[in-house]
Amino acid sequence: MKKVNWPRLIFAIALCQAAGIIGSLFTFSSIPTWYAALTKPSFNPPSWVFGPVWTILYTLMGISLYLILSKGLKKKEVKIAVNLFVWQLIANSLWSIIFFGMKNIPLALIEIIVLLLLVFTTIQKFYKINKTAAYLLIPYFFWGSFATFLTYSIWILNK
Repeated sequence: MKKVNWPRLIFAIALCQAAGIIGSLFTFSSIPTWYAALTKPSFNPPSWVFGPVWTILYTLMGISLYLILSKGLKKKEVKIAVNLFVWQLIANSLWSIIFFGMKNIPLALIEIIVLLLLVFTTIQKFYKINKTAAYLLIPYFFWGSFATFLTYSIWILNK
């Protein structure tokens, strides 16, 4: 068993949590006002669910990134996979900016579809490097799929 590189692991998790913090800057002020006024589908989770779920998902994403980084950035496939991971992380934060900050539901729907494609492709790239790293992203993909359907439903209900 390999020894854990704690600074690298903490960095990877912190990077992912930072994406969540960036998104939350646009989210918190909109939840009690704009978001509360939207018509939401019956399957919309209570607002308090999102924070814990995303905290867990960002932690799993960070561990996944750590496992890939541990393979060494000198390898071309690792560089490509990490680059893709960074792009999906940017897209992750961007969704909150578009949905909650700009209050643009149709654009957020388009953006989250792009995000899902990036996450799916990242899982594929990670799988070739470290299967565990890929598996750690599967809950994120499923939650993102649910979030896509939720975004679509909110858009339809509030046209």
